[in-house]
Amino acid sequence: MKIIVTGTAGFVGFHLAERLLERGDTVIGIDVINDYYEVTLKEARQTRLAEYERYHFLRADVSDMALMRSLFSEHSNADAVVHLAAQAGVRYSIENPEAYVTANVLGQVAILEAMRSLARPVTLLYASSSSVYGANRETPFSPEQVVTSPVSLYAATKLAAEHIAECYGHLYDLASVGFRFFTVYGPYGRPDMAYYTFAKAIAAGKPITVYNNGDMARDFTYISDVVDGLIAAIGRTPERNQYGVRHKIYNLGNHRPTNLLHFIRIIEREMGRTTDKHFAPMQKGDVLRTFADIEDSRRDLGYEPRVPIEEGLARFVSWFKTYHGVN
Repeated sequence: MKIIVTGTAGFVGFHLAERLLERGDTVIGIDVINDYYEVTLKEARQTRLAEYERYHFLRADVSDMALMRSLFSEHSNADAVVHLAAQAGVRYSIENPEAYVTANVLGQVAILEAMRSLARPVTLLYASSSSVYGANRETPFSPEQVVTSPVSLYAATKLAAEHIAECYGHLYDLASVGFRFFTVYGPYGRPDMAYYTFAKAIAAGKPITVYNNGDMARDFTYISDVVDGLIAAIGRTPERNQYGVRHKIYNLGNHRPTNLLHFIRIIEREMGRTTDKHFAPMQKGDVLRTFADIEDSRRDLGYEPRVPIEEGLARFVSWFKTYHGVN
């Protein structure tokens, strides 16, 4: 298959592209490679992907509508499109809201417009986020829940992207599937995420900041499980919903929330050392708990998370020590 994947310099996009290349697919990778976090890590991901003959990389901004139309026209025989490029990070959205609207809202429109340049209809797979559940208190979070109270601009842009996909289904009968990722972690992960910053601090002998006194829980999901879910959806077209639109939302989570303090203890154990903890109040944009209802994903995609948190963090720390030269 020939598959267009946006965000291949990013965490999830890199792992998906590598899995597709390993099974023999051709991947057209698109990424702007911005400096939101260390460019060296993004380049390291690209260096690995460049080892595959079937990988073709295009450095481009997905919010550039004319350029996306041109690129998709050039690769109009693509069998699938997976749109994972986005401006990530809940907290940074408070500092730089424009980046989120440009990448996550305008970028979604640009990709959907570009889809119309393909030679035949294919289903768009795109990344949403568990953050869209926002202030919802009913757990586990289900895609059937009404989500109207995002608590960060990042979440609001991801929810907007879902609505835009639904709209394009109405207007042009474009089929799409959105995936609400639940705190994805693992090797080559994002350095701005808590597990990575904790590992860096522990390695340096520095204290870590624990928000809400550690009274938080996350449905941490190992990267290979998320990639399994994405690959299972490639080539599938969702059934029409109650409005006649071929648009479906799935959760990709571990279905096992982990308390933050327990999470930190596992990282400390794998790092072989402990560190001081500074407890701080809840941050703006954060939520107390995430917990994925994955019944739809199990039923339709055969999705089943296989990597428990202890094993996943052990794999991450092993990679972290090698990548950063930590003894």
